[in-house]
Amino acid sequence: MGHENGRVGAGELLLTSMDRDGTRDGFELVITRAITDAVDIPVIASGGVGTLQHLADGVTEGGADAVLAASIFHFGEYTVGEAKAFMADQGITMRL
Repeated sequence: MGHENGRVGAGELLLTSMDRDGTRDGFELVITRAITDAVDIPVIASGGVGTLQHLADGVTEGGADAVLAASIFHFGEYTVGEAKAFMADQGITMRL
């Protein structure tokens, strides 16, 4: 399925583990890695972020090209600036 997405014109793949969404337990890294290894288009990991380390893990362990989080920002635990600074400190390249 993943290979088909790129062939039919998908520019990126938004991967959300509904089992993890809202749990704040982190991304489903095994599935994320399997998908990122199987497709030739950028993958955005989504679902389950509870800490800034989870964001970094999505890239470093899951192989995602980008990560998405909501509740950690909505509830004021972290700012987007703090998340970007943390990711940069982990050696992850991004627009600051």
